[in-house]
Amino acid sequence: MDAFTRLDAKVVPLPLANIDTDQIIPKQFLKTVDRSGLAEGLFYDLRFDEQGRPKPDFVLNQPAYKNAGVLVTGDNFGCGSSREHAPWALIDFGIRSVISTSFADIFYNNCFQNGLLPVVLKAHEVQQLMDEARGGNHVVSVDLEAQTVTSPSGAVFTFEIDPQRKIKMLNGLDAIGETLQAEKSIDTYEMKRALSQPWLEGA
Repeated sequence: MDAFTRLDAKVVPLPLANIDTDQIIPKQFLKTVDRSGLAEGLFYDLRFDEQGRPKPDFVLNQPAYKNAGVLVTGDNFGCGSSREHAPWALIDFGIRSVISTSFADIFYNNCFQNGLLPVVLKAHEVQQLMDEARGGNHVVSVDLEAQTVTSPSGAVFTFEIDPQRKIKMLNGLDAIGETLQAEKSIDTYEMKRALSQPWLEGA
């Protein structure tokens, strides 16, 4: 998992509430367990028409927001099913942080396991980011170490995050990576157990 420290990137506004995981990545794209290639399906029904042609009025299809790295969106983002493909698709598209007033719990947890930073801000702060994102300057800074979001105009908003999750994100540690930090202790324990209880090793 890639570490997240500070991200300076274009912000794209998606002012819709209750976007569920089926809207983020529709079910027909869930056949793979490969995390790459899922960008094609991100917001597919919003981005494309029935013939698979890009909808020019959808924000992610507009040239001004090409290569955006931050998504600012409405309440309760990521509700619905628990599909982990949702954060995978966002990351594969190039989104490394999503800003909202609230997230569905399972999606929120999945974000931290995959290197996608979910940021909760106040409603008026989210609205200001959306308003500024519609203007000419689209670049924001998301600083995990300082726990701040700096808007295109320079306004600074602070956010809260669980300290342990912060440490893992800063160091690029998912659940497996966190466990492997204790690899030497685990190896020592397994060696001692093999000597004292060899029958457990099939000997």
